Amino acid sequence: MPDFNILTPTGWILGELQHRDGRVMSIHGVPCDPQDNDRPYLLPGFIDLHVHGGGGRDIMEGADSFATIARTHLRFGTTSMLATTMTAPSAEIAQVLEQLGGFCQQRAPETARVLGVHLEGPYINPGKLGAQPNHAHAALLSEVKAYLRLAPIKVITIAPEISGHVELIKTLSSRGVRLQIGHTLGSYEEGVKALDAGATSFTHLYNAMSPLHHREPGIVGAALAHARYAELIPDLLHVHPGAIRVALRSIPCLYCVTDSTAATGMPDGEYKLGSHTVTKCLGGVRLPDGTLAGSTLTMDQALRNLVKIGLPLAEASQRLSQFPADYLGIEERGRLQIGSWADAVYLDRDLKLTSVMVEGETLELENA
Repeated sequence: MPDFNILTPTGWILGELQHRDGRVMSIHGVPCDPQDNDRPYLLPGFIDLHVHGGGGRDIMEGADSFATIARTHLRFGTTSMLATTMTAPSAEIAQVLEQLGGFCQQRAPETARVLGVHLEGPYINPGKLGAQPNHAHAALLSEVKAYLRLAPIKVITIAPEISGHVELIKTLSSRGVRLQIGHTLGSYEEGVKALDAGATSFTHLYNAMSPLHHREPGIVGAALAHARYAELIPDLLHVHPGAIRVALRSIPCLYCVTDSTAATGMPDGEYKLGSHTVTKCLGGVRLPDGTLAGSTLTMDQALRNLVKIGLPLAEASQRLSQFPADYLGIEERGRLQIGSWADAVYLDRDLKLTSVMVEGETLELENA
């Protein structure tokens, strides 16, 4: 195995990584600056906390779709992920969650590990649906408890201005569920109140939330002024590079997601997004009225985009691996160190993926 520029929590090492039983056993080498050599890169595997679909399949289609989606994203370097639901009737959400509960208990060969669920809706503002179907309603604790019994729900997107939602944030955050502010028309003050109640992040920052104005800072203003964590879609279509840089300066642990859809990894055409039909064309995914409807972004392209707008490779990697792991409170993923899961991406000097390793299983990419 040739030496790689290996990114570790303490810096770059020129050397090799050894693993056994899915765990990193050792990293041998010497400290280095990758600019001083021509060796390829070995980075922690990407962790995507917002995945609706891929490979032509959508999470809301149920159990038959899950392995295809997890296999598709592994091919682009995502070694672990959250399956993300869409706003839908309660019975439909419950059915999908029950199926995801079983799927999360194991990992099929050549698939990313599904760590749990991101419930994006139905507890959002019907006036800020974005591409969410119109089934939004106020949250009931009894309903949320029922959902939590079905699947490991790690993240819930919620609009804090809806009556009763701040109290729900307090209750659920005390039980370890992460509440993200999103799909909201809330004010700056309502955003701050939600953070004080225990909300911990913002769903696709800038998108589907009240914008920043100098006299009405909105939810974006609350995020930029107060957040430690927020997710952002760096496809350079959802958010202008300049706005990305504003967020990077303001939010210490900004992490990146794909918000990917069934169209990810597929040719242009029509695909499902929950109950919607969306069209992939010109590098984006849209509803018939032109509204952006998720993305076709992959995490390896997210890495290249971040480097393209000026981030050092180590920082770009951190925002795709370590920070999402930290946000979920996972210490054994998102970094390459002794004892961590052997989740890694191998890239050439042009940051093109050549292979992916998940829990010690290596997938060689055919197009590498």
